[in-house]
Amino acid sequence: MPILETRTQLWPDEAACAASAAALARHRGLGRAFVELHGPLGAGKTTFVRHLLHALGVPGRIKSPTYTVLEPYALVRDGAPLDVSHFDFYRFDDPQEWEDAGLRDVFGAAGLKLVEWAARAAPLLPAPDVRISLTPQEGTARDVRLDAYTPRGIEMLQAFGA
Repeated sequence: MPILETRTQLWPDEAACAASAAALARHRGLGRAFVELHGPLGAGKTTFVRHLLHALGVPGRIKSPTYTVLEPYALVRDGAPLDVSHFDFYRFDDPQEWEDAGLRDVFGAAGLKLVEWAARAAPLLPAPDVRISLTPQEGTARDVRLDAYTPRGIEMLQAFGA
């Protein structure tokens, strides 16, 4: 699938990650968006998702779906429902799980889909709107690459700034 637009950022610390997540949370096109998060263990994928979910209004502790594969959230945004599905396919190894768990239906429904370790389910996933690739640098810094694969993704990149 071709990349339509790419941007890069440097997050010198977690505060920069949180600021980027908050900026994305303000984007109105999230209601049907699919965001993949890539990077090695400890790169900050779940940290970004936590900041994004908090910015969207999810209160309290946000659990990683490493063992459950999916953590759903039902929110209200601007008076309208917003379903958010946070996936972690790190332990995913059987395509039959996809069907058994009804994930095809989840991806076909409206709502924001956030996917960590998407490569483990790649043949089953649609094209993402945005792929966020995190590369740890010295200390807490992260190099961030943002790739848009759809027109919605291009609009979402605008939310991240230059």
